[in-house]
Amino acid sequence: MEIRSTTAQDFDVFVDTTLTAFAMERETPAEGDGAWWSAFEMDRSLLAVTDDGRPVGTAGAYSLELTLPGGALVPAPGVTAVGVLPTHRRQGVLSAMMRRQLADLREEGDILSVLLSSEAVIYRRFGYGPATYTQRMTVDRHRAALARPRAEETGGGAAPRAGSVEVLRRAECGDLLEEIYDRYRRTQPGALSRPHRWWSLGAGQPPIARAPRYIAVHRDADGVADGYASYSVDKDRTLTVDETITVDDAAFTALARFVLGHDLVEKVVFKHLPPGHPLRWQFTDYRAGELGDSTDWLWVRLLDIPRALTARGWSGDGELVLEVDDPWLGEHGRYRLTVQGGKADCAPTSQAPDLSLDVSDLGSVYLGGTLPSTLVRAGHITSHRPGAAELADALFRAERTPHCLHWF
Repeated sequence: MEIRSTTAQDFDVFVDTTLTAFAMERETPAEGDGAWWSAFEMDRSLLAVTDDGRPVGTAGAYSLELTLPGGALVPAPGVTAVGVLPTHRRQGVLSAMMRRQLADLREEGDILSVLLSSEAVIYRRFGYGPATYTQRMTVDRHRAALARPRAEETGGGAAPRAGSVEVLRRAECGDLLEEIYDRYRRTQPGALSRPHRWWSLGAGQPPIARAPRYIAVHRDADGVADGYASYSVDKDRTLTVDETITVDDAAFTALARFVLGHDLVEKVVFKHLPPGHPLRWQFTDYRAGELGDSTDWLWVRLLDIPRALTARGWSGDGELVLEVDDPWLGEHGRYRLTVQGGKADCAPTSQAPDLSLDVSDLGSVYLGGTLPSTLVRAGHITSHRPGAAELADALFRAERTPHCLHWF
């Protein structure tokens, strides 16, 4: 068996092999629209080929950017289309592709990679850990009155900014959605870029895909678009919001108020909210919003630990020695992490460790979405001195809950 890089001429073979591995058919997209796989990058993809030339496995990567705590943007290959034909599973094909892919990404200078995991038990073995989470909220519209902020009732705080909401069709506002999303993702830890190529091809899920959708666009007092909600209403009178993208909480509240006030709708479903989102607390009736389908979303794999840890911003000051085991790559190292003034220095050390952990667990805590102390309590991380886990919690904490909406 050979693991080889692909070229543009391999596109159809790559797509067909991927779809066969997942028992999927090529769907005919709507006129002028692209299929979800149309943005595959053949210069970042791999084919597993048998000795007689038959393709039996695929692994790809998209060229994306990840926003880190502190606002830094770093290249983040988005691993995708990882599949093996049913006839060749459990024969080492997947392991060979993942080993080759990680080696290639390191050679290209990437400090980390990301993916969305179809099965949680598979990718932890390769060093990936769940780093962001998302949840669905279903709201009974007739109980969904939003309370007035306390600041308004007491006369304190700033008055809500004036603004407006305009309803457009998806076909009318592709460029506007792209611009708003790009502003949003640059300030949201855990968010991924959506390259222009994706928007132009309609590759992905709505609203990137040009499936019929209504788009509620929020504009601030100066008329500048600062948020949107992509939604549809089904025959059961349920309004489903694909995603709400805003640059601040005021725009989100205005869009939530709009969809929750939609006539002839019984329920409103927000498909993706970050853990701890304040919307539930904004209802007069706290129980109006029912949380469900809480799940992991973005998984992170560190490829260069010192560079990855110094790339992000930090909270507080302090020093920790991290002992990191990377069994998949056969590596084991200790790193002294020194944080001061929001920046970190990280270098190999022979000092005794404060915390011992697997590289997948380091991926989980990297964006601040998983507390190190939680993984200590779960038995994933070993703390070697009192207070080490609490210090790690304080240092790794992000300024905002990391959240990723992008599907790839």
